Amino acid sequence: MLKLTNPFLEEVKECQKRDKKLMEKFKLIGEGKEVDFRVDENAVIRYRGRVCVPDVLELKRMIIEEGHRSGMSIHPGVTKMYQD
Repeated sequence: MLKLTNPFLEEVKECQKRDKKLMEKFKLIGEGKEVDFRVDENAVIRYRGRVCVPDVLELKRMIIEEGHRSGMSIHPGVTKMYQD
């Protein structure tokens, strides 16, 4: 399977390694004791297909800021709402 090179996912993967709770899940996945969590082809821990965001403040902040800035965002921001 082809591995994706996505800088964001690479950052998530590296931060996941510092999250104690996710590392506990990683161990359980390896032992076959966890069914809802898995490790994808990029070595990113996922819960039911969704990326597990580690408990790293800088990463969470980056995700929130991107969500508010993105043109594809559901939340268009105060300026858009005011103009409407």
